[in-house]
Amino acid sequence: MSSNASVFKDMRQHLMNGVSHMIPVVVTGGILFAFATMLSMSTVTTEGAVTASNPVIDLFKQVGGIGLGLMVPVLAAFIANSIADRPGIAPGIICGQLAVNVGSGFIGGIIAGVLAGIVAEQIKRIKLPQSMQSLMPILIIPILTTLIVGAITLYVIGGPCAWLLSTLTTWLTSMSGTGAILIGAITGAMIGFDLGGPVNKVAYSTGVAIVGTEVAAGANCAFFGPIALAICLPPIALGIESYLLRGKFSDEERDAGIGAIIMGACGITEGAISYTTADPGRLIPINVIACAAAGGIAGALGVYCNAAWGGLVVLPVTSALTYLIALAVGIAIHAGLVFLLKKDYVKPETVDASDEDVDFEIEF
Repeated sequence: MSSNASVFKDMRQHLMNGVSHMIPVVVTGGILFAFATMLSMSTVTTEGAVTASNPVIDLFKQVGGIGLGLMVPVLAAFIANSIADRPGIAPGIICGQLAVNVGSGFIGGIIAGVLAGIVAEQIKRIKLPQSMQSLMPILIIPILTTLIVGAITLYVIGGPCAWLLSTLTTWLTSMSGTGAILIGAITGAMIGFDLGGPVNKVAYSTGVAIVGTEVAAGANCAFFGPIALAICLPPIALGIESYLLRGKFSDEERDAGIGAIIMGACGITEGAISYTTADPGRLIPINVIACAAAGGIAGALGVYCNAAWGGLVVLPVTSALTYLIALAVGIAIHAGLVFLLKKDYVKPETVDASDEDVDFEIEF
């Protein structure tokens, strides 16, 4: 529950709560839908022939499509939940879906979620007779909040947000040549900057919105390619370097190397956090430079990814060869910078307890 003063102060926390709950939904839906698209493209039919529905493709497409469709309602619901607790969930879901229906997408969903949480929090403060208090969280708050925020979503924010999202999507997806390289470098740098933090999530959430639109339209999403490989680059690179450049890392970091590589392959960029926090002054810039370089290369090569996730697990729904080339170059750049800039690890000196005893006795 949030007070008036703390709602905007803690806005980052509220937004992150929504994004963290949205990710499993959109990843599941995106990967399933992308596999359906991939299988459909590999189906060869004779022109003019009547083809029977493929039940496997239909299953992947329908289930994955539902997952992608729930992205914005889940995002809005858990933003509202973070602000107003459970009474904010129902208004968040409903108004998030309204945002989708009017075409305002994830931008409108974020605004709807924030408004639903704030309005629900204010209505909770209304004093009612004791006999009606039990109706507040399950009836009064959800209905009033949904009506108020629903009206705002439909008649105030829907149109402008829909225009903004459409303009942004058209601009980003039409990038080619130098523009694609620049966008790839920027998104890659954002992903590598805070490894799952708010800057990372801005790039990721934007990519999710675009990949959902592109895949649903049957197109390959080149915008998400640089994001997908930047997600896995730091943990994979640092895991490899902990073995190749052993003197730069502690015993604990070397022991975690395999785990970091596996996390990176699965698209979990947080696998690089333990390494980065141990030497942030050097590794944050290295992560950013390597991810930006890999993202720029991916933009130049037209790397695409049709699932809203990263790592090696999405290879079947990417331009696999160019994806791996850009990733390999990024890892090489990362390793070269670690070799040049990161100092050798020096084990802290330990004080022998017996020496302490001797010194104490002499001084005494």
